This record gives sequence, structure tokens and C-alpha cells, in this order.
Amino acid sequence: MRFDRFHPSVRYLAAIFMVAIAATACSTTHAVKPKAEVLAFDPKNIDGPWEAYPQFGAKADPNGPPAPARIPDPPLKAQYLPAWKAEQKKVADATAAGKPLASGYVDCLPDGMPAMMMGMFPLEVLQSKGQVTIIEEAYNQVHRIYLGEQQMKFEDAEPYFWGHSVGHWEGNMLVANTIGIKPEVQFRNTPHSEQMSVDERISLINASFMKDEVTVTDPVYLTAPWTWTWEYKRTPGYKIQEYVCEANREYMDPKTGEQKMRVPKPR
Repeated sequence: MRFDRFHPSVRYLAAIFMVAIAATACSTTHAVKPKAEVLAFDPKNIDGPWEAYPQFGAKADPNGPPAPARIPDPPLKAQYLPAWKAEQKKVADATAAGKPLASGYVDCLPDGMPAMMMGMFPLEVLQSKGQVTIIEEAYNQVHRIYLGEQQMKFEDAEPYFWGHSVGHWEGNMLVANTIGIKPEVQFRNTPHSEQMSVDERISLINASFMKDEVTVTDPVYLTAPWTWTWEYKRTPGYKIQEYVCEANREYMDPKTGEQKMRVPKPR
């Protein structure tokens, strides 16, 4: 239909009508445009990937929380302390001389508990019904915390690298208890008995940082609880990588106990 065939006043009214329709359409389009969703902070949401904070050898982020205090020496009983100090000095001297002593890593053995929680490699936390699972990338270590279950007796706990862990929520804090850790799995070369217990209090500092307050008790070897804190920084988007100790070229020198490496001869 041609508007030029109508009276000028009719054409004028028709033009105004069309402009009004167009304006209404534009305003409607803007009105239904979706807004960015803002998620509320959940103080119990510890899901996802994390890394040790601060990174080993690095300083704390000026915009982040203060770095945790240095881990104190274990409060070993008098009869065990001299041997522990001698071993620590031996390890430190060998490292300073550039001849580090062999450790379980030479045999592709994992850290076990509680050392895996220091986050030498990134960690991933998975929260599911009745369970919190923490995976460390190094050696694919898994710390399974079963929620709402009773801890077994020490004598019933078969020794494992990561022990047997149960936990529960106290407000916004995950409280976990682990027993039944192999005697050869020693954090900082500290001996322990089958009565050693590792308690953790895991909570968010804020949306980006988390802490794990660790307390180790052992009536056989320790005079008092051994306590320290580890902290972590959230790393959105990071995917835990496969870690397989394959074709390991490191070995322990049977004469010196030093860690050495097999170097293939050139062809």
C-alpha cells in the first residue's frame, strides 16, 4: 500500500504510529535483556582447585591474608628428641652440600597424611553427599573424609598412607579426624605410634582463600599437641593433571644414602 495516495494528515498519523511501534519494540527488547547472575558467597563452599599459599619460596600477596606461621618443631619426648634433631641436621647438611638424601620419592612413594595437605602440587576439593574428597595432584593422593560417621578404634584401623578419616561440619568449619597411618609415613621425619591422631579444622578465610588448622597428637611420642596451619588460594579454571611416577631415574646410593640419578649414556 502506498501512503502517498492518502491525505497528508493521514500519512502524518500513520508515520507517528509506526515510530511509536518501533520505539515500543526497542524498549521491550532492552527490558528482557538478561542480567549477569551474581552468586552469593557460601562459607561452606570449598569445592574446586586450590594451591598452597603463599607458593613455596614466595611472599604473601599484599592483597591476601598474611602467610601462616612457620611450622614448629614437633614436641617429642626427651628420649626421641636427640635422634630426631640429629636426623634433621643430617638432612640439612646433605642438602646444603648439594647431595640431598634419598626419600620416599625415589621409590615413587606418596607423602601420605598429613603431608599431602601441604599442597606441594595443586589440590582439588570435591564435596558430595556424605563425603568430602581432597585430591592432590602429586602421586594422585586422595584424602576421603566421610561425614557423620564414627571413627574406628585405633586397634581396628589398618595402617594406610592416608589413614581413615571421618568428619562433620561445625558451623562453617569442616572438622576432620584421621587415624591409622603407616609408621613409615612420617611428616618431617617425625616418628609416631598407632595412637597418632590428626585433627583438621578446614574453613574459608574469604571467597578466595582457605586454611587448614592441623593438630597432631600422639601419647607415645609427643609431650603435647603439635599444631600448625596451612593456607590455600583458590585457582578457578585449573584442572588437576595426571601424575604418574613413571620411568623414574632417581635411586638411593646404597653406600651413602644419597639421592642420585641415572643418566643414559649418549649413543
